[in-house]
Amino acid sequence: MGVPAGSTEGVAVPRPGSRAVRSPSPSPGSSPPRDFDGVVSALRSAGCVFAEEEARLLLAEASTPADLARNVQRRVAGVPLELILGWAEFAGRRIVVEPGVFVPRRRTELLVTEALALLPERHTPAPAVVVDLCCGTGAVGTAILHQAPWVELHAADIERAAVRCAGRNVGPMGGQVHAGDLFDALPPGLRGQVQLLVVNAPYVPTEAIRTMPPEARLYEPAASLDGGPDGLDFHRRVAAGSPGWLVPDGHLLIETSQRQAAGTSAILTAAGFDTRTVRSEEVDGTVVVGSTTAGDQRA
Repeated sequence: MGVPAGSTEGVAVPRPGSRAVRSPSPSPGSSPPRDFDGVVSALRSAGCVFAEEEARLLLAEASTPADLARNVQRRVAGVPLELILGWAEFAGRRIVVEPGVFVPRRRTELLVTEALALLPERHTPAPAVVVDLCCGTGAVGTAILHQAPWVELHAADIERAAVRCAGRNVGPMGGQVHAGDLFDALPPGLRGQVQLLVVNAPYVPTEAIRTMPPEARLYEPAASLDGGPDGLDFHRRVAAGSPGWLVPDGHLLIETSQRQAAGTSAILTAAGFDTRTVRSEEVDGTVVVGSTTAGDQRA
């Protein structure tokens, strides 16, 4: 999964959804605080915008004073809060987060909202098949299953850490997780059966990664960010490979950035989709939706 560089789009927090943090070195010989005011002060000194909220989370999650001291030190050093807590809030649920996996962002909730709006009625002869491709933690699939537990959910990623983490999130809800490169990960029996294909693939231009906030650049795998020279390499691959997997009236939903939306839309249009772009200022999210038609006989 990926994010554009140069804005708070590259930063995640359990809530309220963004933060600005610098990563200073702890003062030599300083003692980590153990009280609320002391934790807040330490976090503010480190540049944490939501210091009070983060302090409450760190205090609530610490089982011992030693845990708290260690976690405050890690946060002051710039480690993402989600990796310290082991979870991120997404669409009203706690999503398990592990090192080496892309942390879900609030803006990706738009992908969930649009997917749910396109799901067929619950009382259909067979459950709708939904695929969460480039799933990372499986946050999107988990949120969809929470709202529509009757769907058949498949999540897939090439990274082992992501597959393991997604299994912890979607597995208990009945979702299936697969390992592999894009469509190679999916069971062949899903060909022509997918109603919704939701994708949050990497879309940061390669050269822009070095300008991203340290929390993303240093602590998230480059493979989850790097979308190639213009950030759209994976969008091209997904658009080219998806027709054979979708039902005749299926939909492909891809998260992108506001400034890359025209490029993503053009890619889907060239692949034969009817496209529209959805923008949410509330969550700072952008999704391009590509739809097929019942008479579409593409291979």
